[in-house]
Amino acid sequence: MRKGPDDEAQGAYEEQIIAILKEHEGGMKTADLCRKHGISEPTFYSWKAKYGGLELSEAKWLKGLESENAKSTTQR
Repeated sequence: MRKGPDDEAQGAYEEQIIAILKEHEGGMKTADLCRKHGISEPTFYSWKAKYGGLELSEAKWLKGLESENAKSTTQR
């Protein structure tokens, strides 16, 4: 898979997700947080399941593993 302009956007996207999750860890209520950022509660909880407790570097590492896995499964 080629690297394109969306790859850089994906990194920024992950930064935003982690920042939102950190706000929640700081005590902000889920409903208020979702309203503030314009996301649904199911979206928030799916992000929390995937990225909850991760630092940005760990999230980037996870994304890299997912990308490698997708490449290897399409090459079979």
